Amino acid sequence: MSQYIPSISPSSLAKKVILITGGANGIGASLVTQCLEYGANVCIGDLDGVSGERLLKECRDKFPPEEEDSPPRVIFQPTDVSIYPSVLALFDLAFKTYKRIDHVVSAAGIVEIGNWFDTALTMETVRQTPTHQVLDVNLLGSMYVCRIASVYLRHNRGSNCDRSILLFSCVSGFKDSPSLFIYQASKHGVVGLMRSLRTYISSPYKHYLRINTVCPWVTQTNSIKKVEAQWKGAGLPINTPKQVATVATGVLTDQTLNGKSMFIEGGRAWEIEENIGQLESEWLGEAPSRTLALGQGLLDDGTVWNAPERPQKKSTISVGVPPGVPLGKLKGLTNGVKHTISNGVSNGMSNGLTNGVH
Repeated sequence: MSQYIPSISPSSLAKKVILITGGANGIGASLVTQCLEYGANVCIGDLDGVSGERLLKECRDKFPPEEEDSPPRVIFQPTDVSIYPSVLALFDLAFKTYKRIDHVVSAAGIVEIGNWFDTALTMETVRQTPTHQVLDVNLLGSMYVCRIASVYLRHNRGSNCDRSILLFSCVSGFKDSPSLFIYQASKHGVVGLMRSLRTYISSPYKHYLRINTVCPWVTQTNSIKKVEAQWKGAGLPINTPKQVATVATGVLTDQTLNGKSMFIEGGRAWEIEENIGQLESEWLGEAPSRTLALGQGLLDDGTVWNAPERPQKKSTISVGVPPGVPLGKLKGLTNGVKHTISNGVSNGMSNGLTNGVH
């Protein structure tokens, strides 16, 4: 595993347009501020309208537009990422204001709600449908953002113009998180979404976009209140929102990064995808790893799954002949079969040649 050290030049985000969901609080808010500091224009989407409006005012006071007739450096719109039209409206706002979008960050997320596998469940209480809000926000929301971003990022772009999507997962995206059942499933899904898109979406013949994931460990936000005291008592590292934002900003600006996942602990980042692939033969075994590589190579960027099916042509040779039955054993059909074969071949060739000439 290699350590990733962000390298951000002062002009790396100058005049770039960055859309950030979940940008009103915590890591998202730190990322908003940092992007503005590096010269970007930012469109914030968040369900928390109160915090969003407060952050908007603070940032507008601190980061005014360079010219009087220029649009504001930062805009905000209340957004529920689990509702498709709400996400679409956020992209429309950004595009209408700035005429393009350069980078999209899906940072909206919530923690576990209730206990899906509570040992107190009974034959009666298990009949009540549990909430799936965590899945809707964390995973479905990320999928909505990626789908819309894949279209909007392609418009009004110049030649050699870098565009990217950055998804927020966490350690639960690749490591056991007992009792965080739905949260972990959703964060695994976010990493899986990135992996399914990283070859397809980067293709010059498709979207030509970069996509990466950041996976912060315990970070100083409201979500860690239940474990904060024990964590600090054990001397374990805690990220600050600003540290995570710095890694995220580095990934946004580094045009060499695609399909990577950054594990962040104590402000330090470690890329995990490369070694998962390089060490596959060790943890999976050499023989299955070779076979897996052949299959993955055949599937390539996955286009085969979405290719339209071609209608199968029926052969005139086998018409009327039961499969697996030798022709010689079909009493009285020999002449009919020969006739069908000869007619099929001769007619097919003559018709094909004739049509080809005309």
